[in-house]
Amino acid sequence: MDRLKAMQTFVRIVEANSFTKAAETLGLPRAALTATLQNLEAYLGTTLLQRTTRKLALTADGAEYLAHCTQILDAIDGAERRFRGGPEAPPRGTLRVHLPGAVGRNVVLPRIATFTEAWPEVKLTVSLSDRLVDVTQEGIDCALRVGALQDSSLIGRQVGSMRFVTCAAPAYLARHGTPRTIDELRRHDGIVHFSGRTGRPFEWDFQVDGEIVTMQAGGQVAINDADANVICALQGIGITQAAAYQVRAHLDSGALVELLPETPPVPMPVSLLYPRGRMALGKVRVFGEWVGQVLAAEPDLRPG
Repeated sequence: MDRLKAMQTFVRIVEANSFTKAAETLGLPRAALTATLQNLEAYLGTTLLQRTTRKLALTADGAEYLAHCTQILDAIDGAERRFRGGPEAPPRGTLRVHLPGAVGRNVVLPRIATFTEAWPEVKLTVSLSDRLVDVTQEGIDCALRVGALQDSSLIGRQVGSMRFVTCAAPAYLARHGTPRTIDELRRHDGIVHFSGRTGRPFEWDFQVDGEIVTMQAGGQVAINDADANVICALQGIGITQAAAYQVRAHLDSGALVELLPETPPVPMPVSLLYPRGRMALGKVRVFGEWVGQVLAAEPDLRPG
């Protein structure tokens, strides 16, 4: 068995998430890929992929082996490229990207044409959701994630910083008054934003004299979507703490009013997350550079 070829075949199957699609890109019969993977699994003495009629899924051993394969193949490609000379080939192939819903809809996708025009040989497969995806298990090349990173098996590179604003509609403030302190704010109706993953409500936090003060908002409406949170605030239902980029135009127009600006919420890092060794792939590298430029152009998202 040609182990290098077997590694390349395994990686291509995972990237395509399909034996048939991988066979088409390699110009080989599907049966040849099936036989190669079976021989590889027999050689390693483990199952790499769980296969059903509808999807493929990496096993725990498969995810670990994929990371090693990617590093090895990237190293070989880098070594050969150094000696082949000539201009480096442009990035190509399918790039699977996961984006948080609100950031994807409002910031990244409205500018995505600039990426596709710059890199026409990269085919994008973009998924949007606020769930915590398993990057390796789901065959994702890179994911944009807001907040502290916890998965130590992946590499995270900060590309932005999300700032937040506490705000409300003038109609709400006219009915209930304007809170001037955090203690006064606790007595007001809030729009509760809860996690779609855990069901737990997000706390509101404030920077006060170098320390962080937190509180739990309470109110008539609880919602698990950031864009919907702002929609509710615009109707005067309650006070919200929202990402500044989402409400900037409403603050400028007067549709929303910023509250407690002297004690702003704590910014959250925005990071590009990818498996070890994956950044060496040209398609991941250029996307990372591009999305960093997109966020840098946004005053409320650029790195602090």
